[in-house]
Amino acid sequence: MSAGAGAPVALVLRHDPAIGLGNLEPVLRGRGFDVRVVDTPQTDVSQLDALAPDLVVVLGGEEAAYDTDRHPYLADEIALLRSRIAAEAPVFGVCLGAQLIAATLGARVYRGERKEVGWLEVTPTDAGADSPVRHFAGVPTVQWHGDHYELPEGVELLASSAQYPNQAYRRGDWLLAVQFHPEVDERIHADWLAAWGDELPAYGWTRERMLDAQAAEGPRAAAASAALLNEYLDGIAPPRASSPVE
Repeated sequence: MSAGAGAPVALVLRHDPAIGLGNLEPVLRGRGFDVRVVDTPQTDVSQLDALAPDLVVVLGGEEAAYDTDRHPYLADEIALLRSRIAAEAPVFGVCLGAQLIAATLGARVYRGERKEVGWLEVTPTDAGADSPVRHFAGVPTVQWHGDHYELPEGVELLASSAQYPNQAYRRGDWLLAVQFHPEVDERIHADWLAAWGDELPAYGWTRERMLDAQAAEGPRAAAASAALLNEYLDGIAPPRASSPVE
């Protein structure tokens, strides 16, 4: 992949086409990013230049960050993240992305006692109230995960929930990771209900209740998602001239 003339590059590591950028893509494109989506299960991630993109976004997936034997591309993603983190190069992670970043930073990622599923709120910490995560205070967002992570050393905890305490964290202005799903737009929501809706009753939800919540809360969540990403992008260094990414 080669950058457009002067355009900053956002490299997106995607694990499932149904778990895409959603609400985040218009923000990136509106900020002038050349968005490059890489489907990591079908890509030799080890051949990607970790430092070429101006931003790396790591999306969610059904994989477990600790299951690198079964999914070796996850080990390659961790290696890529290790290089970026060592260089303090901007990284934004969502759900599995947050777990992979935590693993890269040496924290334990593990199976939770019970999945966290539904339109649920997170509570910003004192640090989170002065961070991009503050935009989700009082705004329900989609949760759909069963894994969690210990808080890595050297990061600030930004938000918690009653069931999973480590909902968001950052290191400086350049690394931001969230366990919840700011990317979920109407299309992603519909895809998830079609694919995984049968498990909802076990967690106190139905497809109908999720659709009602999406209709009521989706616009606020989309606005909070855009505000979160815009504030994060405002805080990172001005984009540099990008190298080609292959």
